[in-house]
Amino acid sequence: MPTPALFKLIGNTPLVQVTRLDTGPCQLFLKLESQNPGGSIKDRIGLSIIEAAEADGRLQPGGTIVEATAGNTGLGLALVGRLKGYRVLLVVPDKMSTEKVLHLKALGAEVRTTRSDVGKGHPDYYQDYAARLARELPGAFFADQFNNPANPLAHETTTGPEIWEQMGHELDAIVVGVGSGGTLAGLTSYFRKAAPQVGFVLADPKGSILTEYVDTGRVSDTSGSWAVEGIGEDFIPAIADLSGVRKAYTITDQESFDSARSLLRAEGILGGSSTGTLLAAALKYCREQTTPKRVVTFVCDTGTRYLSKVYNDGWMHDQGLLRREPLHDLRDLIGRRHDEGDVVSVSPGDTLLTAFNRMRSTDVAQLPVLENGKLVGIIDESDLLLKVDNHAEQFSSLVGATMTSRLETLHPSASVQALRSTLDRGLTAVVADADAFYGLITRFDLLNHLRRTLS
Repeated sequence: MPTPALFKLIGNTPLVQVTRLDTGPCQLFLKLESQNPGGSIKDRIGLSIIEAAEADGRLQPGGTIVEATAGNTGLGLALVGRLKGYRVLLVVPDKMSTEKVLHLKALGAEVRTTRSDVGKGHPDYYQDYAARLARELPGAFFADQFNNPANPLAHETTTGPEIWEQMGHELDAIVVGVGSGGTLAGLTSYFRKAAPQVGFVLADPKGSILTEYVDTGRVSDTSGSWAVEGIGEDFIPAIADLSGVRKAYTITDQESFDSARSLLRAEGILGGSSTGTLLAAALKYCREQTTPKRVVTFVCDTGTRYLSKVYNDGWMHDQGLLRREPLHDLRDLIGRRHDEGDVVSVSPGDTLLTAFNRMRSTDVAQLPVLENGKLVGIIDESDLLLKVDNHAEQFSSLVGATMTSRLETLHPSASVQALRSTLDRGLTAVVADADAFYGLITRFDLLNHLRRTLS
């Protein structure tokens, strides 16, 4: 079978200069790894790891590729592995974006989801889980990106030379993140020989232990949690080479997500959450310099994998990463505010099929019914089921004839205790006053409010 032509498109990604963000005295360039056919820098190692395993016999025809991944390595392995005819079985942490999971499944990979709140050594830790699966499955090859020398080799032989040529051999620093450590290790190996004056800057999510290790040489036995996907660790990866790191920055989730969104709005470049981390660190580094420097960092993957997270105002608000001006009343608890255009609704004249389709497309169980901007009712899944059960033609019935119109509303100034009473009685908490409908408060919204209060 001929080699898929798509493989020739892996690598040789473009390099563009940041021109609309403040880079201090420096020139900052972005290597657009999002332009790889699988959408991320991990396409490089997917190809490298599989071809190395084929060459030395660890991966045989009809075999199974097993890996632990935060998404992009899995996508690289699935893209290459499935086109080569292998079974691909991936273990992913449960914080991984829906878009990545759906992409993996669309490629034909099998996905096992495990916990993201446990560390190395726990049986549910995604790397330990994957290693166990690889041992148990006949004919399985464990890609093991965290220990596989084919991972850094991909960057030593492709990414590094590309950057050096694209920068015209004028380069001072590269800003990287560490997940498996392969990118940093490969680039360090290449530039140690090609241009040893090039320094490395680490961008590390808050909660990861890597910045502390760079700064102190000590390995912390405690780590936190972070929402950014793909980089940051609670251990030092075996293949990571941190010897060339001259500066390390701890970047909060807030900074990461804000930076990713700023990059899109300022430069039109749609990157993921780890891109935001790298950009935030790169901008800090550039602005701290007193002399001009030429700096490179990466758009690690495409932001289309994070539309339900980084670029979703509702999700950002739920995570406390997008803040509204507090009103100090129940409106602060509403997850989707009508006065901000976030509420999906129906009108009394819409059909039940319209209501059902809107519930399904937005993954909600109930909708407010609005007429001329005023709340006149609520319709939920139970209402639909009672009306339509065994009578599919009833989907053409009107919402106004099925909705619940006797509503118990809460004024924005009502107490949280009053809200709890409404929710405890199984009612929908409708926040409105004589002038306006503001939104609905669900049990999830209340839990989110309590979580933010405690954090």
